[in-house]
Amino acid sequence: MATSPGTANLPAGGGITPEERKVIFASSLGTIFEWYDFYLYGSLAPIIAKQFFIGDPTTTFIFALLAFAAGFIVRPFGALVFGRLGDMIGRKYTFLITILIMGASTFIVGLLPGHEQIGIAAPIILVSLRILQGLALGGEYGGAATYVAEHAPHGKRGSFTSWIQTTATLGLFLSLLVILGTRTAIGEKEFAAWGWRVPFLVSVLLLGVSVWIRLSMNESPAFAKMKAEGKTSKAPLSEAFGQWRNLKVVVLALIGLTMGQAVVWYTGQFYALFFMTQVLKIDGATSNILTAISLALATPFFIFFGKLSDSIGRKWIILGGCVIAAATYFPLFGALTHYGNPALETALKNSPVVVVADQTSCHFQFNLTGQKKFPSSCDIATSMLTQASVNYTTQEAPAGSVAKIKVGDKEITSFNATMTPDGLNFDKASKDAEAALKKEVAAAIKGAGYPAKADDTQINKPMMVVILFILVLYVTMVYGPIAAMLVEMFPTRIRYTSMSLPYHIGNGWFGGLLPTISFALVAFKGDIYYGLWYPIVIALITAVIGALFVRETKDNDIYAHD
Repeated sequence: MATSPGTANLPAGGGITPEERKVIFASSLGTIFEWYDFYLYGSLAPIIAKQFFIGDPTTTFIFALLAFAAGFIVRPFGALVFGRLGDMIGRKYTFLITILIMGASTFIVGLLPGHEQIGIAAPIILVSLRILQGLALGGEYGGAATYVAEHAPHGKRGSFTSWIQTTATLGLFLSLLVILGTRTAIGEKEFAAWGWRVPFLVSVLLLGVSVWIRLSMNESPAFAKMKAEGKTSKAPLSEAFGQWRNLKVVVLALIGLTMGQAVVWYTGQFYALFFMTQVLKIDGATSNILTAISLALATPFFIFFGKLSDSIGRKWIILGGCVIAAATYFPLFGALTHYGNPALETALKNSPVVVVADQTSCHFQFNLTGQKKFPSSCDIATSMLTQASVNYTTQEAPAGSVAKIKVGDKEITSFNATMTPDGLNFDKASKDAEAALKKEVAAAIKGAGYPAKADDTQINKPMMVVILFILVLYVTMVYGPIAAMLVEMFPTRIRYTSMSLPYHIGNGWFGGLLPTISFALVAFKGDIYYGLWYPIVIALITAVIGALFVRETKDNDIYAHD
């Protein structure tokens, strides 16, 4: 259960010693490199989708996002495996294992042949490598946060661990810089063909530096003291999750903290990027530059909110970030559209589109494999409109009728597709009909004023940076203090295991699946902003549960064994 307040046996406060500075630097730098490896895929998902997956653009993109999410889905299992090792044999050695798995998996992605060369083996191997990355990351974060917190003086754990919290953003920032540098050096055409592999391959250099740094680190004093006293846990999993007094704290940590923190984090740093590239049709280079600038401006606030949590507590900063984010997402993303693609905003207001269809034939276009095709005339129509960033309303049609798309005074008839015998794709006649329909729809929406892509001269880049900065500022509020709070909620002997699981379920499942779920919600509802309801609802649930049931932890004694 949560440790009891106190300060016995804790290091004294004061200035940071050289050893403490080394602990923060070594843990943070190694973790930055791991996040760099992990985020490369997310940043390059549209390009990788064309290399490794086949199918229509909507299905391909969803499958690519799911391959990205695969690394998140397995993170809780990595937390269990490496958390158990960390509580039994020590924090330091798990670092070496996780960094080696992460680095090797990333390097291999850079060498992996595409679908044209090795067929179905390409996406299978890619997803397998993503799973290995997820397992490694599942063990990484809990170890880094625990290691730094157990070195921190009492009253400075928020400050010390907030440096770990910057690593995810800095890792994303580093990945964007390498991608932009490569793109600029060789050009967009060559980058899409083969240059995307370069950021994956250069990660082997980061791997070498990370391993060298981690070999020089010592075990944490809290674990070393506990081990010397013979009080380490022989069964961390059963102690952490088999006893209700600890399990209920794990559940509260998930629902009342990390679940909301995760969706705020991924909305600010990932969904905003996907929104710019996939919905607003802003080119990838511009979107990455705008995101990188906002990250650079906001990153110091991780440290600010970490330090602030040492003074006023961690709970209300985290929950406050959830509430503010939930209250402002709709106007902020509306502002992104206004300043990023004003022509799209005008078309959405002045050129309404209607899908007339039998509503029983309209489905929620989401599945765990990302490979399922939706052959009904309604699903084909709504998928095309979503891909083109067109809002639409629906109108009931007679049962069994074929869906129609109304754009102004034009009416376009969709079609019901026929599947191939394996049930995985449309047959040739249906593919031809799909291509013809797509061409007709594209001409109609272009005539109604919907832009095929954002006009770079119309993008108000300073205002875009301001909005993105605000979104990342919310991330710093919820994420800056979270490591210290999770560490303080659990006793030393099972801390690594206990804190890692709720963190990675929250961030791996609720956060990692956010882009895919939000994309499917938009296709289902016909509103480019409808996907925001997912993070808003989750953040508000966390705010309520956290306010009612989660206790403040900043004064807890993290040296307590039980």
